[in-house]
Amino acid sequence: MASNEPSQNETKPIVNPPKKINHTWYQSESTVVVVVPIRNVQREQVHVDTTDKTLNVKIEIPSSDSGYNLEVDLAYPINSSRTDFKVNTANVEIRLYKTDAIQWTSLDAQHKPNVPPVNMNRAPNVQSVPPSYPSSSKKAKDWDKLEVEIKKEEKEEKPEGDAALNHLFQQIYRDGTDEQKRAMNKSFAESGGTVLSTNWDEISKTKTECKPPDGMEWKKYDT
Repeated sequence: MASNEPSQNETKPIVNPPKKINHTWYQSESTVVVVVPIRNVQREQVHVDTTDKTLNVKIEIPSSDSGYNLEVDLAYPINSSRTDFKVNTANVEIRLYKTDAIQWTSLDAQHKPNVPPVNMNRAPNVQSVPPSYPSSSKKAKDWDKLEVEIKKEEKEEKPEGDAALNHLFQQIYRDGTDEQKRAMNKSFAESGGTVLSTNWDEISKTKTECKPPDGMEWKKYDT
């Protein structure tokens, strides 16, 4: 009579643990965008909840029993009433709006360094009266006009070598679209300054790896 009990020699299938999903983030003067690389989800499967100092994200993944959960105590305050998210083919982007135009040094409060943030608002102070400076010259100088002339000379001067390359990058960033700027910020930050790309469709899908110059080797040191 055949037994219905499984044989001792029968091999049980190996179940691989779910792959860890690591989020990334980038920022502009007014926003912080958190990117979760989960593909092919619907907007109704994404649940985002924020307060002025917290971010909670839950994403239902059809192929996973547990789904995806992200809980962050934010390093800096946000305007939670403006929080929004966008579902793309390759990822989910959550947009947070800053209350202050400062450079975030960390996304979460736990890893926030004990240093004052840098103001990202680069708008110069407008002065109605032309500035004057102490001078031994009896003839008054128009410093604003002099500054315009210097800037004109700098613009007409053709840089060479590294200066030319830096000038080109600055011009691309200044004239680029929002997506090109996001791609440049993300690729430069993730690669340790070794990769600079303007292709957001490519850069948004994965982490940018470090690519040192030929003949050099990149090493990661534990801190």
